[in-house]
Amino acid sequence: MEINFNGKTALVTGATKGIGRDIAIQLSKCGAKVIAVGRSADLLDKLKQEYPLIKVLELDISDWKKTEQVLSKIGPVDLLVNNAGMGWVKSMTDIVENDVDDVFAINSKALINVTRLVIKNLLSRKAPGSIVNLSSQASLVGLVNHSVYCASKGAVDAFTRAVALEYGPHNIRVNAVNPTVIMTDMGRLGWSNPKVAEPMLKKIPLRRFGEPREVTDTVLYLLSDKSSMITGTCLPIDGGYTSS
Repeated sequence: MEINFNGKTALVTGATKGIGRDIAIQLSKCGAKVIAVGRSADLLDKLKQEYPLIKVLELDISDWKKTEQVLSKIGPVDLLVNNAGMGWVKSMTDIVENDVDDVFAINSKALINVTRLVIKNLLSRKAPGSIVNLSSQASLVGLVNHSVYCASKGAVDAFTRAVALEYGPHNIRVNAVNPTVIMTDMGRLGWSNPKVAEPMLKKIPLRRFGEPREVTDTVLYLLSDKSSMITGTCLPIDGGYTSS
C-alpha cells in the first residue's frame, strides 16, 4: 500500500527525537512538506542538516500566545501530528502543583491550542484535513505512579472524540494512537533492565515492546486518504495489552 502526501503540508510537534522525529522524516519521504516543531535548536539543526527538505521551527508550544503568533504565520497546514508530550514516574502523594501544570501544559493544553489553530486554518480555506494525536496506553489503563500522566492522556482521548464529532461535517478527521512502551532511545533507557521490563512484558500478549516505526506507520495511515472513513478513533498500539 503506497501512501503519498504530495501537495500536503504537515506540522509535527515534538519532532526533535524519538517517535516525532521518525514521523517527520517519513512524512517528508512520502512527499509532504514538513514543518518540524521542537524546543531544542541543536536537535532541530541536526534534523535539518540530515533532511534539508524539512522546515524546522523552534517553539515552546506550552506558551499559548507565542504559539498562536508563530503558527499564524506558517501558511496552510493540511496534516497535523500532535506528538509533543512529557511525563514522569511519581507517587500520587509526592505530586506538587507544578507537576500537574507542567504535564497538562504540554500533553493537553498545548495540544488543544495547536489543534485549534490548524482547524481554524482549514476552515478558512474550506479544506479537508487529518489530525493524529499521540496519546498513550496510559489513557486506557491505570499505571502505577503515572497518575498525572494517565489523566493528561485521558484528556487527549476525550478531546479527540469531541473534535472528531464537531468537525467531521467539514471533512476534518481527528484520531489518536495509544502506544505501549516504544523502544526509542528514551524507551531503551527506561526499560532495558529485565527486572523493570518483565512485569510489563508479561501483560503484553505479543511479549515485546514496540518499535518507533510501528507507531509511525500507523500515524501515516491515519493521516492518509487510505483511512478516509476513520475518525474519532483511539487506536492502541500495544501488542494486545488492553485486550484483557
